[in-house]
Amino acid sequence: MSDYIAPLEEIGFALETVAGMKEWASMPGFEEASEELASAVLEEAGKLASGIIAPTNRIGDEIGAKLDGDRVITPDAFKPMHQAYVEGGWSTLSADPELGGQGLPNALSIAVTEMVTSGNMAYSLLSLLTAGAIEAIAAHGTEEQRQTYLPKMITGEWSGAMNLTEPSAGSDVGALRSKAERLPDGSYKISGQKIFITWGEHDLAENVIHLVLARLPDAPLGTKGISMFVVPKFHLDANGNPGERNDVRCVSLEHKLGIHASPTCVMSFGDEGNCIGYIVGEENQGMRNMFTMMNHARIGVGLEGVAVAERAYQQSVAFARERLQSAEIGAKSRESVTIIHHPDVRRMLMTMRATTEAARAIVYRNVWALDRAHKLEDATEKAKAKGEADLLTPISKAYSTDIGVEASSFAIQIHGGMGFVEETGVAQFYRDSRIAPIYEGTNGIQALDLAGRKLMMDGGSHWRNLIAEMRNFVAKGCGGSEAQVRRLSEGVEALSEAAEFLLSNGFERVVDTAAAATPYLRLFGTVVGGYLLAVQAEEAKRRLENGEGNPAFLQAKITTAQFFIEQLLPPATALLGPIKEGAGTLMAMSEESFARQ
Repeated sequence: MSDYIAPLEEIGFALETVAGMKEWASMPGFEEASEELASAVLEEAGKLASGIIAPTNRIGDEIGAKLDGDRVITPDAFKPMHQAYVEGGWSTLSADPELGGQGLPNALSIAVTEMVTSGNMAYSLLSLLTAGAIEAIAAHGTEEQRQTYLPKMITGEWSGAMNLTEPSAGSDVGALRSKAERLPDGSYKISGQKIFITWGEHDLAENVIHLVLARLPDAPLGTKGISMFVVPKFHLDANGNPGERNDVRCVSLEHKLGIHASPTCVMSFGDEGNCIGYIVGEENQGMRNMFTMMNHARIGVGLEGVAVAERAYQQSVAFARERLQSAEIGAKSRESVTIIHHPDVRRMLMTMRATTEAARAIVYRNVWALDRAHKLEDATEKAKAKGEADLLTPISKAYSTDIGVEASSFAIQIHGGMGFVEETGVAQFYRDSRIAPIYEGTNGIQALDLAGRKLMMDGGSHWRNLIAEMRNFVAKGCGGSEAQVRRLSEGVEALSEAAEFLLSNGFERVVDTAAAATPYLRLFGTVVGGYLLAVQAEEAKRRLENGEGNPAFLQAKITTAQFFIEQLLPPATALLGPIKEGAGTLMAMSEESFARQ
């Protein structure tokens, strides 16, 4: 198994070219975010991820999280790792300075998170869920709740958990049965059971702050009758420190395909009739609050796809440069060569590299749009940035997590039979990455969100703005050779045609739109990914011509973009056909006919 090397040059280049790094310090609230500071942060984060976090990845997979009574025990190696993460202030980077954060751009924080996730995806989920809970409490909680819970959640001393799913309510959250009962003192008594609760119980933080969706007795049916409550594992004493245990416990852990060190808990609330929670926001507004958490988490999960793909790629390159197998095709010598000389292995490695860099660029641009939406003062520009962020979120989540699975599968293939056994470590990448397309709304749900909601949002102005930007880039002849410019243009026009076609469906053909949603999202992600790689290639060419930067790295950026546009974009452009076919064939076969006779 190869070591993980934080790709600092690639990450820094992506931040500069698609995430506005050079503009950070000129924005209100980001004045301290100079390029020098960002580079120093990334360098130190790389050391943390490569030197401290990455070595625990295999350990966590082999040992896993264990349930002892109602306590979850993590591997011993996780304690010093988490201590280093907390003491280094890594969870505070983009948090509100008034609550103990550093107030740096989310775009910088997401780059750090990528390296942490490449180091150990199972561990990274702890901070991902905590960040989502912080977002929800900050946005919808009272000032007292913010001051009570957020400072220690931001430092990482306490963690957060999202408690949404129930045995009878998976993606259909409105079917949940957990109950909340008003108490005279303004608190609520919570009862019910939640499943698939990531890091719902563990021994790394001194308190776990649960955000729980539950229904009041007089609440409306469905999603309109859901409220959100904060339920601490330990009640706080007069000094704000963990005191008496609340009536919330982990009753079992799931045995999973991957991320073994990330405890996936079945949480029980109120078994003894004394689970106390406090409402977040207004009654029956829990779904609105939940989406604050979900949108943050969806981008974070998309980043998991990028992070695992990056590590799978690095290990595959190392193996392909060492593994001797067969003579080089077309060579006179019959001596065996390393498999990186074989065209099909090159195809897989280039696909892994190109799609990983495309997905990274999409996620980084998505987060930069969020930063602008939060910090810009002009109302029109602020709205445009928010619209772009909303548009890109389902693409970041679904396209990137699909890429993570595909890259991990390629890694196994490149390793051959050794990839299918555990000792090389690449099987773990596949097992770990496979949950990401399911997390935080399945990728099918993300596609429906894109085609059914984001497409029509604000009259379609946001995707039209992006199409116009890409057309302008192509019109200037950017994107490589004449043939590459033509292929990029064909992709942009196919995406535009698909969007206009789906927009014209209206509600009358909603099933046709639903049938087209997944290929539409894949087309969208591939075209935008190809465009962003072409943007990076143009900057790489400029630097090469001016004698700036590392020539080998810059040439590799150009070649990677060329490969993506020539080899990966044309098949995606052909998805326009299935998109326009509608739901006829998909829905034609009777339910009974699916079963084998």
